[in-house]
Amino acid sequence: MPDFRPPRWSTVPWLALLLVHIAALAGLGVLIARQMQPVPMHDLQLADGERLKCVSYAPYHLPGQTPYDETLMISRVQIVADLTALSRLTECVRLYSVAQGLEQVPDVARELGLGVLLGAWISADRKRSAIELDRAIRIANDNADVVRMLIVGNEVLLRRERTEDELRELIAYAAARTEVPVTYADVWEFWLRHPSLAGAVDRVTVHILPFWEDDPVAIEHAVAHVGTVFEEVRGHFDKPVMIGETGWPSAGRQREASLPSPVNQARYIREFIHRAHDEGWDYNLIEAIDQPWKRRLEGTVGGYWGVLDVNLAPKFPLAGPVAERDTFVTPALGAGLGVLLCLALAAGGRSKRRTPLQLAAVAAMGAVAGAVAVLHWEHARLAYRDGLEWMLLGLVFAVGMLVPLTLARWSPDGGIRSGASAWTAWQRARLALLDASTRLGLLRIVLLFAAAVGALLLFVDPRYRDFPSLLFIVPALTLGVVGWFTNSRHATEERLCAAVIVVSVVGRWLSEPLNPQAVAWLVTGLLLAAPTLRAACEDQ
Repeated sequence: MPDFRPPRWSTVPWLALLLVHIAALAGLGVLIARQMQPVPMHDLQLADGERLKCVSYAPYHLPGQTPYDETLMISRVQIVADLTALSRLTECVRLYSVAQGLEQVPDVARELGLGVLLGAWISADRKRSAIELDRAIRIANDNADVVRMLIVGNEVLLRRERTEDELRELIAYAAARTEVPVTYADVWEFWLRHPSLAGAVDRVTVHILPFWEDDPVAIEHAVAHVGTVFEEVRGHFDKPVMIGETGWPSAGRQREASLPSPVNQARYIREFIHRAHDEGWDYNLIEAIDQPWKRRLEGTVGGYWGVLDVNLAPKFPLAGPVAERDTFVTPALGAGLGVLLCLALAAGGRSKRRTPLQLAAVAAMGAVAGAVAVLHWEHARLAYRDGLEWMLLGLVFAVGMLVPLTLARWSPDGGIRSGASAWTAWQRARLALLDASTRLGLLRIVLLFAAAVGALLLFVDPRYRDFPSLLFIVPALTLGVVGWFTNSRHATEERLCAAVIVVSVVGRWLSEPLNPQAVAWLVTGLLLAAPTLRAACEDQ
């Protein structure tokens, strides 16, 4: 294994580290300041006693609850608590199934003065679907005073689980056995593709979700888009048309122009309700309460469509400006603690005497690391779904945070070493207990591998994956500068990972070039991978 002796670090690399981290700190400051800025929006003025028309109700908001748990039975106590909170906001709830205790909802709704849109879940499992439909028909007939409509299937055509003819038969079967109006609910494009299905229903129920459109819609145009689509659909049918689902998420991955955020959710709901009530639209919002279990199906964004959070508290007011963050104290404290920790390590490092420039650079690195740690914690609480993700992704983040801490303690006069292979680096780590240079080299190997995996997954399967910029931005900033100014040998594995990162982040960005989250991921990936690819080119 060769010994690398690059030129001693001069003022330039430390100045570069300082300037890069000051720029990053300024960017974080702007981001936090924007989150704290109250955003004025339409004040929703409902008439006395007026409430939302209807909201989708699923009870699976408590830890561990999911519709995929066939042993789960929702208690009447929970349903009463949920619907009591909702009765202050809405006059109706929509159900998607009558299993797992949901058959109790009509009785509780009656006590609270709520109507019910009763749903029968239709899937590719014909036996189970038949049992579900018969149960829904019986419940609808037994509670015809509160059940306003029976919805036979939800997005079955979208999921390609039944044909149009099969659905028509199921709808006709239900219509012949109940006096309650019968409908089917699906995304608006599928109604336009299957217009003859309207002949089987009493009402056409369409889902219009600007966030999930094939061409995502910015919040500024979202309600207008719904209006345009709604009028187009009504022009195709001679039956009444209802908006069966519409809404906006408060957290998760941005889709091109569509940004999930608390502010955008509040804006969409308030503007939509104003227009819907003004124009007399029949509608149902998705959804009543946040559903953490949906993150397994739709990523982070799937869990945060509720107008109430998991504790049944309103997520936004119906009047007045709304801000995403009410204080900067927590990120500021994180930045301050990062500065103190890095300066303390610098004081005990190998270099006997630090220059003011070196100390300033170390302090800037600590400030960025501390602030990002707070932002990452906030994101992780929303996004991480189980103990395995907390362990693996938390470990990756911890490894990344070790990079500035290691650099704070060490003056990189000896360059960053890495062997001809990851195995060689591991052998040195085990036998030599890692000098600081080797430690940085090993951290780089681990981070490049983790980033390559994350970048590739996001590139090939992006719809429900968050951009992992917060996981890697801290080491990317530091290694991007250090790698540029040191003569480091990069292992073959590192070069392969760096190439995967660059191809993946560029490919992802090209698919949505105006998405700020994609841009941030592009910059993060290039910073992390560029020194390795540069070294590879110089070796040719």
